[in-house]
Amino acid sequence: MSSSSHFILSLFVLISFINVCFASRKLSALVQDPQMQLLEYHKGALLSGKISVNLIWYGKFKPSQRAIVSDFITSLSSSTPSKTNPSVAQWWQTTEKYYHLANSNNTLSLNLSKQVLIENYPLGKSLTQKQIVQLASKGEQRDAINVVLTASDVAVDGFCVNRCGTHGSSKGAVIKGKTYKFAYIWVGNSETLCPGYCAWPFHQPIYGPQSPPLGAPNNDVGVDGMVINLASLLAGTATNPFGNGYYQGEADAPLEAASACPGVYAKGAYPGYAGDLLVDKTTGASYNAHGTNGRKYLVPALYDPATSSCSTLV
Repeated sequence: MSSSSHFILSLFVLISFINVCFASRKLSALVQDPQMQLLEYHKGALLSGKISVNLIWYGKFKPSQRAIVSDFITSLSSSTPSKTNPSVAQWWQTTEKYYHLANSNNTLSLNLSKQVLIENYPLGKSLTQKQIVQLASKGEQRDAINVVLTASDVAVDGFCVNRCGTHGSSKGAVIKGKTYKFAYIWVGNSETLCPGYCAWPFHQPIYGPQSPPLGAPNNDVGVDGMVINLASLLAGTATNPFGNGYYQGEADAPLEAASACPGVYAKGAYPGYAGDLLVDKTTGASYNAHGTNGRKYLVPALYDPATSSCSTLV
């Protein structure tokens, strides 16, 4: 393999870590042009109705770190939009197009519900996927997305090897003889374990040109990186909650609404360059969306099924 070919593949490997859903994606999936992809609808249910988002914090997080994530969840709702555009709520509205394409009259409304703090590491500092689901079950058991967030000193199977987070579903409550499911997401804080994979572009990448990293909008490389991955996984959860919604490729390693647009955050993006982002004049941090409480965030491009292209806010 030539050095240039190896360099290009290395960049694709880097990008593959940034927005990964369910399981690791195949390298061959990344060499396709996202602009030419069409996510197939596999006729399964999309997440709909009033859904509570519950945050399960495993390990030690500062209150300021928890506020960054909880404010992001609140920012998704059009009922509490940012007064400044472009906004997180505007970004989230792209997911509604998937419902229209599926001829669904259902809508999805997310609201931040309870937060569970598990700071004493009862399961240790090295977790399996089964333990992630066990932790997720501490959230609500019906009409819920239970988000497990692991601290920077917690290792999870596959973390930093082939994924930055996962999403899936599990059996929940049994009510009047009917078993319900809840969706779950896991995202790890990569600040000390693998920021070059999971916190890019707020950290120098492991591969490719070592250009200076961008400033994190909330001044926390690890948690701002978590928000990027959480945003990607939330989009995948809404449009492919049970593994039979919208995706392309293999069911156990699918390209979904956000992961179909790897490494794209603004117009002009190319492998190794996030795009022409907005820059905070005071802090110099890069972002593309405003949230509640004056927050700024970086959210990934979403695949727009109406235009068969990757849609960005800026």
